[in-house]
Amino acid sequence: MREGVIVSASFLVTGVILLFLISSGIIPSAFYLPLIFNVLGIFCLLFAPLILIGTFITTVLPKSRKKLENCDR
Repeated sequence: MREGVIVSASFLVTGVILLFLISSGIIPSAFYLPLIFNVLGIFCLLFAPLILIGTFITTVLPKSRKKLENCDR
């Protein structure tokens, strides 16, 4: 579960950074770079909660709950 939260947070931060780079004008307008960065940033922002939801659902399922109970942490 910890890994899912870390991956989700990294997707969220990556999406915010990509969208900030576009809005600040650092990305040049050549080769459709703003469009590519915008799509990647939005994809990262939308994919972050899906990873969290998927992680939560897998921990709630009965088979994975037994695996977590056997964990030593």
